[in-house]
Amino acid sequence: MEKPAPVPTLSSNSTAEDRADYIVARLEQFIRDGRKDEQGMSFDKWKQMARSEIAIAVAEAEMSQKHDELHSKRVLFVAASSMITIGFWGTVTSLDKLDYLIGAVICGLAGVLLLLAVGDWRFRSWEERRQAKKRREILGRIESLNRRIKRLEKELEKEADDYEDLLKKLRKRSGALSR
Repeated sequence: MEKPAPVPTLSSNSTAEDRADYIVARLEQFIRDGRKDEQGMSFDKWKQMARSEIAIAVAEAEMSQKHDELHSKRVLFVAASSMITIGFWGTVTSLDKLDYLIGAVICGLAGVLLLLAVGDWRFRSWEERRQAKKRREILGRIESLNRRIKRLEKELEKEADDYEDLLKKLRKRSGALSR
């Protein structure tokens, strides 16, 4: 029996080709898992599953893009605000219109705010990658468990068939002995 190709994984920065490979692999998995005794799967069922997978992939890509865009805009806004604040209060302080300590505190707070925004952006990116990896590992364990369950089901069916054959043989023997 042909072994299915491993399903590629997706991350928030997956390319269009990666997403296409993922969808094709999922569709292949639908076809393989949907087969019963080499009969195949109905086209309507396959088409419904394909439409669902494609819709999910497109929605995830759009959500990921909107999510990244939101964080980028936030960092850009905070960076611009911090630079303007530092520039304005730095100028005021350098013209001796404000005490140096107060100017330094204001500029320092603006710089810290900028560092926190950039740090939060990077931390969220790292956390998303970590969560995606964790989900992939869980999905891999689930798929492995499903494969083991299917293998055990086949083994149990084979064992049940063997016991049925043995039972038939015993009935034949007991019928032949009673005659």
